[in-house]
Amino acid sequence: MTTIIAPRVHDLGGFQVRRAVPSVQARSVGPFVFVDQMGPAVFEPGRGIDVRPHPHIGLATVTFLWAGAITHRDTLGSLQDISPGDVNWMTAGRGIAHSERTPQGLRASGSEAHGMQTWVALPKPDEEVAPEFHHHSGATLPQLQRDGSLLRVIAGRGFGMESPVRVFADTFNVAVDLQPDAEVKIDDSHIERALYVLDGEAQLDGADIPKQHLVLLDPGTRPALRAKTPLKAMLLGGEPLDAHRHVWWNFVSSSRERIEQAKQDWLEGRFGKIPGDESEFIPLPER
Repeated sequence: MTTIIAPRVHDLGGFQVRRAVPSVQARSVGPFVFVDQMGPAVFEPGRGIDVRPHPHIGLATVTFLWAGAITHRDTLGSLQDISPGDVNWMTAGRGIAHSERTPQGLRASGSEAHGMQTWVALPKPDEEVAPEFHHHSGATLPQLQRDGSLLRVIAGRGFGMESPVRVFADTFNVAVDLQPDAEVKIDDSHIERALYVLDGEAQLDGADIPKQHLVLLDPGTRPALRAKTPLKAMLLGGEPLDAHRHVWWNFVSSSRERIEQAKQDWLEGRFGKIPGDESEFIPLPER
């Protein structure tokens, strides 16, 4: 039986996000331990996304946009605008802090934002790797375009293609854009898979799927995804986690003690400062 998950809605830096993972029905899907839809949002001139500096350990963040742009800064000194179709992959490993804000030019004129940010738990041997940041332009991602469908491999492999984005475990992460009446059979080469519909009316094997919901797909199946209207969706999954992960705020680890250490490190300023974004930060939550 297909499981459909309604995400929880949160406010993040002045706009709505819908969080489908973790949830009661799915603590993870493959290596993905966090699945957020950002927007869609429209900002008036002078307003925009302002996610203040905050820390991470034990994971990689993956950002992909359909609309708008975000300026990424981190404690490594990275400064990068991400545009629709690009991928930002930030490996937190033993610790990094970053901020995400609307670029100044777009903030002045007014802008929009629509995309997905996911977190991938790093395998136990890689949880404490050195932090890194990598930007991949949309032109470098493999894509398949035919019969009204556009498939772009964000990370890992799918539909016979492999992304240049470095991953740490077998990963399935594909952006799907379909024109009305277009149909695609979903790749069955990964153990755990899910479909998230961002926008549009969709059917899965003839059954209607509500937008802004996550659908867990049964292993070994190749369901047909059909668009009734223009459709934006994301496929994600891959190799199951190699151990239980504790998730507390922005920290992911197989060790509770490591998360307690990360809390202290943030309280005591040991993650460092972000060049160009040094005056603000998100305080450690009380619970």
